[in-house]
Amino acid sequence: MKSKKVLIIGGGLAGLTAAIHLAKSGIAVTVIEKHSYPRHKVCGEYISNEVLPYFDWLGLDLTGIKAKTITDLRFSTVAGHVITTTLPLGGFGISRFALDEYLYQEALSNGCQIIIDQVENVDFENVDFDKDIFTISTQSNQTFTADLVLGAFGKRSNIDLKLKRAFMDRKSKWLAVKAHYQANITNNMVSLHNFDGGYCGVSKVENDVVNVCYIVNYDAFKKYKNITDFQEFVMTKNPHLKDLFTNSNLLFEKPLTISQISFDKKQAVEEHIIMIGDTAGLIHPLCGNGMAMAIHSAKIASELIIKYNNNTIESRAALEKEYQKKWKYTFNKRIQAGRFLSLILENKTSANLVLKMVTTFKFILPYIIKQTHGKPLTVES
Repeated sequence: MKSKKVLIIGGGLAGLTAAIHLAKSGIAVTVIEKHSYPRHKVCGEYISNEVLPYFDWLGLDLTGIKAKTITDLRFSTVAGHVITTTLPLGGFGISRFALDEYLYQEALSNGCQIIIDQVENVDFENVDFDKDIFTISTQSNQTFTADLVLGAFGKRSNIDLKLKRAFMDRKSKWLAVKAHYQANITNNMVSLHNFDGGYCGVSKVENDVVNVCYIVNYDAFKKYKNITDFQEFVMTKNPHLKDLFTNSNLLFEKPLTISQISFDKKQAVEEHIIMIGDTAGLIHPLCGNGMAMAIHSAKIASELIIKYNNNTIESRAALEKEYQKKWKYTFNKRIQAGRFLSLILENKTSANLVLKMVTTFKFILPYIIKQTHGKPLTVES
């Protein structure tokens, strides 16, 4: 039986993880990624340990890139009041610069073809009664065909526009900013600091570098001329952020930014393209678990594609239906919990009320964390 050909649009966390998984199962995989490796990306750079059994199964060992162990979470309000708790599963900090490069090399070593180019069009057509195929064209006028296409092109892409995905018609109010710093912070702690208009995540990655990534409501941000002014006049009202920015050195030439970040509902399958990672749906960054979700979605898609390749799943329609069902079952409650939590914490009055409750009832914060995190990922045999 001839193996299916899979093409993955986007070679980030979800795309490369799926590529490695499928290649290990003997499926021919091509990844098209528009940027060369390695590169920095706007990302919280924290991953829950729920992914570690899956990484072990894939043969991925992060000790060589010195991921930083994270055991505790600290949350602070604008006024600087702090709550600290132990993360139920723990996690690790690793930069996308290091992790994506590592996964890229692993994908190559597993026989994946990786093309640096930008996808311009994806066309799906029925060739005859029992045969259909994708044709993918790129900016450099290359053309590829595939039996299956995975969409791993991130939060927002030209492909989203061409697919006329519904969320692209709605203007989003969120802007994200990320940079690396040299600073003295607790090694095993991921901190989430509230400020007027948003939240800032702070934690260490490899080589004792500190990742600072925050999301802000654009209406709050646009009153200021630039990122430096916003950080100085708004974010430093939180004393923990004031201490961070006062006693740190920026390691980037300038911070990275992404605008128009949408937390609206997305479809897990569009025009027969199976969406994974942020392309399928995005959890609010204050929940701190988007990277684990991206990896988990790659696992779900890969396992189902392997079944389809082996005729355990008999049709494309059945494959798509099963993926949508599993994606919804696995992630819907997490995403809804993230949206609800963000709405509460964006309001000063409700945020202070939640803080008082969490301070009084110590079990509440670990409970909230569990609503946005998953269990250790077991792999189907």
